[in-house]
Amino acid sequence: MPEGDCGKHRAAGRTTARDTVSEAEVEALVRGICFKTGPPRTVGVELEWLVHEPGLPHLPVPAARLEAAYAALRALPLHSSVTVEPGGQLELSSLPADSLTECISAMQADLDVVRDALRPHRLTLSGVGADPWRPPSRILREPRYDALESCLDRGGPAGRRMMCSTASVQICLDAGYEEPGPLGYARRWRLAHLLGPVLVAAFANSPLQDGRPTGWRSTRQAVWAGIEPGRSAAPPLDGEPRETWTRHALDAPVMCVRREPGEGPWSVPEGMSFRAWARAGASRRPTREDLVYHLTTLFPPVRPRGHLELRMVDAQPGEDGWVVPLAVTTALFDDPGAAETAYRAVKPLAERYGPPGSTAAPHNPLWLDAARHGLADPELREAAATCFAAAVDALPRLGAGVSVRDAVATYAAQYVAHGRCPADDLLDAVRDDPVPHDAPHDTPGKDVRR
Repeated sequence: MPEGDCGKHRAAGRTTARDTVSEAEVEALVRGICFKTGPPRTVGVELEWLVHEPGLPHLPVPAARLEAAYAALRALPLHSSVTVEPGGQLELSSLPADSLTECISAMQADLDVVRDALRPHRLTLSGVGADPWRPPSRILREPRYDALESCLDRGGPAGRRMMCSTASVQICLDAGYEEPGPLGYARRWRLAHLLGPVLVAAFANSPLQDGRPTGWRSTRQAVWAGIEPGRSAAPPLDGEPRETWTRHALDAPVMCVRREPGEGPWSVPEGMSFRAWARAGASRRPTREDLVYHLTTLFPPVRPRGHLELRMVDAQPGEDGWVVPLAVTTALFDDPGAAETAYRAVKPLAERYGPPGSTAAPHNPLWLDAARHGLADPELREAAATCFAAAVDALPRLGAGVSVRDAVATYAAQYVAHGRCPADDLLDAVRDDPVPHDAPHDTPGKDVRR
């Protein structure tokens, strides 16, 4: 499965004319790598976590202490890859697994090892979509993060919050068959975008910022919607997926032009698409490696990377809360009957997208309503109830164990049936006790929330 968004890639080497790519070559490359079709078999998950002292989620952790803990993690024999986001969030990315059960078991085993390794450093993991207390603070100082920050700052504060204060559950599924049908790649691509608002609403878990309610059940999703559409929006859904994604990727703005170590900061062009770079060259002509890097700097809610990467789910509470969105989504995509039921349930919601060519996800009214209201939105709640029922029915056919099936059924009864999501639990807790339990007794709430 792919590495994290903010770029775990080596710097550009010296390029020659043989390394560079033309506009036609770039188009062919994107078409060739965005959807790798075949029978849907493998599943993966990428889990981002906020890291803090146990019981003290509102206090910053010194960068040196985080670095020491993460150095210890990198020496562990894990199945997952471990990466660090710019604000210190920890990400574990699973290998592609041959079944949902295998994926869950491998990630649970890795998380047990990671939690044990963090304990001597007096650190713990929290699953929440956006940091409820701490302001964004970047701990990683590297050219790629400097460039990303400079690029995103042009659009306002959302970019820094995305980099440093958000965490998610990213679900990775095979693209599907080349042929049409419930498991065909074109249908799965469309289903991912239509189901996205339901997943946002059902698993919203980030209603706070600086200690105060933001008015959004998923502040994380609101942050992503605040990033300029050229980088964060989905392509149109009314065309052939390979063609629309290729056009979208080439017309998206270039985040940076990389340089070799010691050659100074990476340049951050303004308003230059990758297509324009391939045509004109800028300071140098782009290479295939530049293209691969460019694709990782695009942050749509569904990203085709050979497989489909669904990126709209907030990080979930509890040690194993991530299992439920992973299981539900996998069931709705990989079981033909559940896929057809889910598609029929979410297709009517598409009318809230507006006509073809109107505002794309996640900036359109449906996605914004899902982020703001969660399952309090009656149409999203109805669609979620149908989808969860289909997932519960399908999970035994996918070989899911009793504990996974019970977790999904319990979640449906606790949240979906009542039009609630985990964000509502956090809002209830803040209303009852607006100051963290471990905050100093003589510290007023306004200081904790600063």
